[in-house]
Amino acid sequence: MRSFILLSFVSCALSAPLFGLGSSGEDSGAPTPVALATVNSTLLRPAQFARAAYCPSASITSWSCGLPCDSLQGVSFLNSGGDQGLVPFYFIAHDTVDQSIVVAHEGTDPENILSILNDAEIGLTDIDASRFPQATGRIKVHSGFQDTFQRTADGILADVNLALNSTGVTKVVVTGHSLGAALATMTGAMLKLSLDPSIDVVVTTFGLPRGGNKAWADFLDSNVGVTFVTNQNDPVPIVPPLILGFTHSSGEIHIVDSSQQNLVSCPGHDNEHCVTGHSLLDSSVANHLGPYFDDVSFGGSQCS
Repeated sequence: MRSFILLSFVSCALSAPLFGLGSSGEDSGAPTPVALATVNSTLLRPAQFARAAYCPSASITSWSCGLPCDSLQGVSFLNSGGDQGLVPFYFIAHDTVDQSIVVAHEGTDPENILSILNDAEIGLTDIDASRFPQATGRIKVHSGFQDTFQRTADGILADVNLALNSTGVTKVVVTGHSLGAALATMTGAMLKLSLDPSIDVVVTTFGLPRGGNKAWADFLDSNVGVTFVTNQNDPVPIVPPLILGFTHSSGEIHIVDSSQQNLVSCPGHDNEHCVTGHSLLDSSVANHLGPYFDDVSFGGSQCS
């Protein structure tokens, strides 16, 4: 992820004002507090699954990845894919506590050049009409994220259908951090549009970079509903910059300070009172990794 941030910083420096990334498309509605009970009931478990996705695939298959696995009781591993490089790792599990199927995507591995390359293609491209036939109009998405998503999309859809049939649950939770958050957003949209309408698809992500234009953000708002958590002065959610045509969807939950207890819900797209309002000059790469809440941080260092 460090290399992704450096690449993004260069892009921003060349195309944005010194003290910001431009204000086009920002919303200014007042954020509202999020209760810790809501955090614990709706955000904590997806965060723990997203943390586990950074662990070696063998340790996930045996559910022996140390703290990330120990924190998640009542989980039955079902399947996994990816090579933790050009094809980022993901796993699918049955969460018997939440009675859901979970799809968790790994974020960028900063020590793997193939993984980093998934982040580097920052241009906007037409959305994949074969997997999103309902996405009409001028919808464009991040080229690198879509290319990466396409490498695993069909396998994930098939595996989720098998998991739903074998378990009988009617809920799918899709999660991830960083690059994994971007992939989770596209995966969640695909599942929402492809599965039976009776299946509840919930997309909850962490440290999400912008993944497409305003038409894509509007499409997500209307058809999916994404919740994404941003942490203090994390620079990743404010790239690629607004000035290049990228926009966040609605659904931001912003962590205001390091107490891990002060969270707010941010209305609209790119609310200026939340992560979009921060300057790159005050950014903190450490905030991208965490902790977010309940001491949950992300990256391979969390695994044993």
